[in-house]
Amino acid sequence: MRRISKTAAALTAGGALALGGIAVAAPVLAGGPGPGPGDRPAAYGRTFAPGGPPAGYGMGYGMGGGMGQMRGQPRGGGPGDGTCLGLPAPSGSVTAAQKATLARMAEEEKLAHDLYAAFAARYDPRILDQIGAAETRHLTAIRALLDRYGVPDPTAGKAAGQFTSAEVKATYDRLLAQGSGGEQAALKVGVTVEQAEVAALRKALQGLTAADVKQVYTHLLTTSQRHLEAFQSWAD
Repeated sequence: MRRISKTAAALTAGGALALGGIAVAAPVLAGGPGPGPGDRPAAYGRTFAPGGPPAGYGMGYGMGGGMGQMRGQPRGGGPGDGTCLGLPAPSGSVTAAQKATLARMAEEEKLAHDLYAAFAARYDPRILDQIGAAETRHLTAIRALLDRYGVPDPTAGKAAGQFTSAEVKATYDRLLAQGSGGEQAALKVGVTVEQAEVAALRKALQGLTAADVKQVYTHLLTTSQRHLEAFQSWAD
């Protein structure tokens, strides 16, 4: 079986985010159960230490960074690599366009989560569960920024597969149909989604000055690149 022949990514970082000393638990996405801070998927392969907020002011959250790759060959650094971000990140100035990008990022993280959850219910590879859990933690970080900058959350109250943006909804429906062709088709959808996230995050970082937003985007970019590598390995 694939679980024996390939090593899954172990995404076991903590799911809490702290902003200015206020802890925000990872959300349970509407339309089905979602992982919380203590609700981590059972990991096999390489396991990384859970992240958490540092003492005092700062921002700490697990993003599921490290990946075990195919044929037992791990990528990334040692335990804790890419899983915890604890540097102080004060708020800054964001433009109207950057606020709109934040809102779009929330919908894209939800799109990824909802797709992976739908496929995980049908297919065997645990990577779908694990990266889906990481997407929930990513959405937690984006939601905290939306709240900090007073941007309405377009994902609030939305059931699985439902989105504020008609464009995002159309993309979700198209990718869900593509991934319904079988396990390999679903894994290839994962490649497509992560490639789009990497490109979107790189574009969003251009001209960005707000330290907290830059910190979150940079960390999400790193983990999305690792998610992409994992999906590419499984889809071979």
